Amino acid sequence: MTKSEAPGPVLQNSTAARDWVKVLANYREPDQWRSTFELGVTAVPFFLLWALAWWSLSVSYWLAFAISLVNAAFLLRLFTIQHDCGHGAFFSNRHVSDWVGRGLGVLTLTPYDVWRRTHSIHHSSAGNLARRGMGDIHTATVAEYEEMSKFQRLTYRLYRNPVTLFVFGPGYLFLLQNRLPLGLMNGLRYWVSAMGTNLVLFIALGLVWYFGGLMPLLLIFLPSTLLAAAAGVWLFYVQHQFEETFWEIDENWQLHEAALHGSSHYVMPKVLQWFSANIGIHHVHHLYSRIPFYRLTEVLRDHSELAEANRLTIGESIASARLHLWDENSKRLLSFREAQLVLAKA
Repeated sequence: MTKSEAPGPVLQNSTAARDWVKVLANYREPDQWRSTFELGVTAVPFFLLWALAWWSLSVSYWLAFAISLVNAAFLLRLFTIQHDCGHGAFFSNRHVSDWVGRGLGVLTLTPYDVWRRTHSIHHSSAGNLARRGMGDIHTATVAEYEEMSKFQRLTYRLYRNPVTLFVFGPGYLFLLQNRLPLGLMNGLRYWVSAMGTNLVLFIALGLVWYFGGLMPLLLIFLPSTLLAAAAGVWLFYVQHQFEETFWEIDENWQLHEAALHGSSHYVMPKVLQWFSANIGIHHVHHLYSRIPFYRLTEVLRDHSELAEANRLTIGESIASARLHLWDENSKRLLSFREAQLVLAKA
C-alpha cells in the first residue's frame, strides 16, 4: 500500500478526526513504573557512555569521539522523553513531569518552559497558513514565492537548503538560539527558564573544563550534542514536511483534521524507533499529545486505520527534503522546480 492510498474511509473528514480523540483518550494514562524504567534505561547509559568516552581520551581521541557519536542516540531519546514531559504525558503528576523535563533540558540545551510554550503553539497551529512562524519550519506558498523579490527568493532558498536545515541549523538552534527566550521575551517565566538552564549548563561545562580540559568538550560534548540535534531537526522536518501534508487558510483550518492529515507516520527500523521514542508515530501524537510515547504502539496495534495512515518510509522522507513550497491549488508540497512549472502555466 502506498502512502497516498493508505488513509482509509474513516480518515476522510474532520468529524472522523475529532472522533479519534475520544478513542485515543483510552491510552492517555501513563504507567508510573514504566515511565521511570524508560527514563532509567536512557539516562543511565547516557551518563555511563559519557564517563567511558572521558576515560577513553587517555587511550585514543578517535575512540572517545566514536563513543560520543553513539551517545548522541541516547541524548536524542532523552529529548523525546523531555518532549513527553512537556505534554504532561510522562508522569501523572504534572509537577514531577515538569521538573524531570527541566533537568533533561540542561542535558539537551533546551530551556524547558520556553520550549514547552513554543511547542504548545506549534500543536495549536500546525497546518494553519495564518499562524506560521513559531515552533515550526518556515514554509512559503507558491503564490508567496511568486511575490518575493530576487533577494527574498535567494534567502528562502538558502534557508530551505538541506545543508542549512540539517547541518548548520541544528547547531545554531541548540547552541545559540535556545540561550534566549526568543518569541517570548516579555515573559519573566521564560527568562527564568532560559537563564536558569544557561546557568546550570555553564556550571556543568565549567566543571568538565576544570577537571578535563578542552578535549571532553570538543570530542564528547559537541559531537554528541550536534549529532543528536541534527537527528532531532530531521525528525521534526519529516513529521510535517511531506508531499501530501496539510495546510489551510485560517477559515478552513480545523485542529484535529490538521493533526491527523498534516503529521506523518514515519516508519523506521525497531532500533531507530526505540531511540526516537516512537516520535515517528506523529499523527497519533498530534491527535492526542497526552499519550505516553510507549503507548503509541498500542494505538497502532489496536487500530489498523491509524497504522496505515500517512506512512512515510525512510526513502520517501529523503525525497521529501527537495520539497519546499506549498501549492494551495493542488494541496501538495512542491520542489522549486515543480513550483516554477506551476507559475509558468499560470
